[in-house]
Amino acid sequence: MFALWRKIANVGVRHGVWGERAAACALRHKGYAILARNIRPVERDKRLEIDIVAYEPRCRTVVFVEVKQHARPKEGQSRLRSVDARKCRLLRRACRAWLRLNRWQGAYRFDVMEVYGRPDSGVPPRIDHIERVRLFASRETFVDWAD
Repeated sequence: MFALWRKIANVGVRHGVWGERAAACALRHKGYAILARNIRPVERDKRLEIDIVAYEPRCRTVVFVEVKQHARPKEGQSRLRSVDARKCRLLRRACRAWLRLNRWQGAYRFDVMEVYGRPDSGVPPRIDHIERVRLFASRETFVDWAD
């Protein structure tokens, strides 16, 4: 039973890594610079991980990206169904830690990228980039729109 669980878990990790690579590639294609991937700004807390930290030069903004990989879209469900309140709290803490560690004083925002597909399908993934997801309090240096 344990061996089966490890095999299933490894497939999930492989699909997640594939989804993160696809998301990073899509961001680069849009002109973003990838600053970091899969970082844990607080070493003692393994739950605080940021999938991608990117920089959007057009509006000089650091963008924290949470990547969610799904085999296929589910009809009638919210596109942000995988980012629940607990995950938002952890992401907020991780992003704030990154901002402190890197002494970033400029604008920043949080995006979610949903990658639909499977690495072994041979079909390019469909990627939905949901920008400016409300994660931070309005009193923080959060950029809402780029003119």
